[in-house]
Amino acid sequence: MSRHPTVKWAQRCDKIYLTVELPDAKDVNLKLEPEGKFSFSANKDGVSYEVDLELFDKVSTKESKFIIGMRSIVYVIKKAEKKWWSRLLKDEGKPPAFLKVDWDKWIDEEDENEKAKDGKDFSVCSKLMIFCNFQEIFSYKIIEVMNNMHPSSKTKKKREEKKRE
Repeated sequence: MSRHPTVKWAQRCDKIYLTVELPDAKDVNLKLEPEGKFSFSANKDGVSYEVDLELFDKVSTKESKFIIGMRSIVYVIKKAEKKWWSRLLKDEGKPPAFLKVDWDKWIDEEDENEKAKDGKDFSVCSKLMIFCNFQEIFSYKIIEVMNNMHPSSKTKKKREEKKRE
């Protein structure tokens, strides 16, 4: 039998933030369908974890992004329509015990409108994109340094210098 990790959520008018809190997760599988079905499964220390959610409304799978970190998995889900949802799940009633509001990312509808007017919305998605770009640049620099240390790269550099002369 599978367990349920803690899942936190927050929203903006155009997106949903889902954070699955499962440090050191292995074999992570994520699935998002346009009708709003979200599935997660992973293993940790030989224990299976699963989450299946039917979201309130349709989503854009092509514009949604996720990042698998050491401590959690963050999924930024783009809504099909730009509107505030009255709740996360399609079913009314009490949500499952493992589903919690992410107060660190939560913004009220009125607060979002104010930030849009100010033009200062450094949302979690923006921070995620900056982090991803940093990781990509950092990885590229490591590869570049490693290539420069390789003996054949010195030969290539000498050839390039001769071509320039």
